[in-house]
Amino acid sequence: MEHLLDLGVDAVDLNLLAQRKVDYPDIGYNLAKRVAAKEFERGVLVCGTGLGMAMVANKVEGVFAGTCHDVYSAERLCKSNAAQVLTLGARVIGPELAKTIISAWVHSRFEGGRSLAKVERMKELERQEFAPAPAQSGSARHAQGSA
Repeated sequence: MEHLLDLGVDAVDLNLLAQRKVDYPDIGYNLAKRVAAKEFERGVLVCGTGLGMAMVANKVEGVFAGTCHDVYSAERLCKSNAAQVLTLGARVIGPELAKTIISAWVHSRFEGGRSLAKVERMKELERQEFAPAPAQSGSARHAQGSA
């Protein structure tokens, strides 16, 4: 949190852990919902690996989150993929590397260009996934696949 403030970011600590015992899915979901509602432009989430936080944040329509453990990936997360949420693994990287990754991500912006069509396609797939399912008649349907 202190590092974000040092970067000049108007940061808000959601401080959920101080309020009551909360598991990381609730923390990640809460932040992602607030990003989706445009209350926050972007967010940073931390758990042991960063993976669980990314998974739960990506459950919220309109939010793209990704785990980064290096500077290049953090830049590309934003520049190529328009992700609004960065997740980090506290058990995977140390505090100084985390600061460097956060700095790179904070100073990156979506570039569009060749990535624009790909991001638009991701958004279209997301709209299809979150669209109301058509009413089904009859018995339950099952899918089967083989290789």
